[in-house]
Amino acid sequence: MPVELRKRKAPAPAPEPPAKKQSKASKVATKVKEAVKGKSAKSAKPANANGSSKPAKPVVGDTIALDGFGGEVETNDGKKTTLKALVDESESGVVIFTYPKASTPGCTTQACLFRDSYEPLTKGGLAIYGLSSDSPKANTTFKTKQNLPYPLLCDPSATLIDAIGLKKAPKGITRGVFAVDKAGKVLIAEPGGPAATVEAVKKLVAESDGAEKEETTEEKPAEKSAEEDKPTNGEAAEEKKVDGAAE
Repeated sequence: MPVELRKRKAPAPAPEPPAKKQSKASKVATKVKEAVKGKSAKSAKPANANGSSKPAKPVVGDTIALDGFGGEVETNDGKKTTLKALVDESESGVVIFTYPKASTPGCTTQACLFRDSYEPLTKGGLAIYGLSSDSPKANTTFKTKQNLPYPLLCDPSATLIDAIGLKKAPKGITRGVFAVDKAGKVLIAEPGGPAATVEAVKKLVAESDGAEKEETTEEKPAEKSAEEDKPTNGEAAEEKKVDGAAE
């Protein structure tokens, strides 16, 4: 009778070694690594080309994109507007002076200086506006009481004030003046006292007038030269005789 061979059972797999307990020191190290990693991810913000997460403050000579610049503000009479709309409505550009608070002594002096120089400052087509974070009611009272000939802009969120570089950190407004032409070129961007802000605009207007006079002076000699080249009646008659003789 043939012998029946029995199959051996496969040996049971060896039990997995128990996981090593993490030492106190390694636990602390792991927690520190995770905390540092989380903090880095949280603090990372999109940066501009210059490495700053905040738009650079405009300086004289810069050309800014007027679309969306500074967000929306409100005039003292309740009309919503933007810097782009104000520039589009102007003849040659916009001047905005900032003041910390309506109806306070320094701000009243500044507003009245712009009032008293309003005509010479706007004769070249510049439009003047005052800008603060005051409410429309406060600015309307200020405008009426001081008989200001220009509108006052209300920017409670300080979006435009910040965009032109005249917002104090963390809160507040730096007194100053900002001017931009129709193409978005920054003509003035500086802080200053009540008189200094007006003087900056006077200087801009004077320089603009000087440039226009130079252009006019250059055009006149060219016109005169063209007139001198035209033959007089006598010269024209003489030339006609010579032409007839030649024929």
